Amino acid sequence: MYEPTSVSVLTGAGISTDSGIPDYRGPQGVWTRNPAAEANATIDRYLADPEVRRASWQARLVHPAWDARPNAAHGALVDLERAGLLRALITQNIDELHQRAGSAPEKVIELHGTLHRAECLSCDLITPMSEVLARVAAGEADPPCPRCGGLQKSNTISFGQSLKPEVLGAALDAARSCDLFVAVGTSLTVHPAAGLCGEALDAGARLVIVNAAPTPYDPYADQVIHEPIGEALPALVKELIDAAR
Repeated sequence: MYEPTSVSVLTGAGISTDSGIPDYRGPQGVWTRNPAAEANATIDRYLADPEVRRASWQARLVHPAWDARPNAAHGALVDLERAGLLRALITQNIDELHQRAGSAPEKVIELHGTLHRAECLSCDLITPMSEVLARVAAGEADPPCPRCGGLQKSNTISFGQSLKPEVLGAALDAARSCDLFVAVGTSLTVHPAAGLCGEALDAGARLVIVNAAPTPYDPYADQVIHEPIGEALPALVKELIDAAR
């Protein structure tokens, strides 16, 4: 087993499926079962089509993230942090389950933003999502910004939107400055997130992948684990902590 001193972790939707949040591209993924939903996830469709926005607000109202609880895999990463081994926790997820599990907010790099806030696409006002969803529940199908009247959406990255430069920069730094990079529950097909594995490898780090299905980076990994994440990640973290003692 490796004896890491600095571990950066990338998590995708697969780490939250045990918490009741479906993934996107797995066998039972949201977009696997409904390809049209992926097509509607672009910023251009959101801006141009009021029906897409109305449907998006209704989906946010009943999103499984509101009732989800962190699972054993989230907890394992808290253990890794408390052992002093976690360099950074980079996540593609928008559910904030890492923070709710106990991960220090300053360690979490949210590549794709968070569902727990809304943003105005005109004046950039950030509003708690709970406040906007209360307006949706009260009958506003497409609630405008309370400050300027512009369109609002969740404070997340849609297809067609660029990642925030400072967020991507922090993720790149984390990938390039660790001695072990662990990718968990991600298909590693969406860039630039998937490219973080290559950045880590180029900088000399080892790569471990924990995912149900094969990924494009499997041939370059020191270890590939195709077992349930809720069992495999806690076991891996225990091995890493034991090896570092």
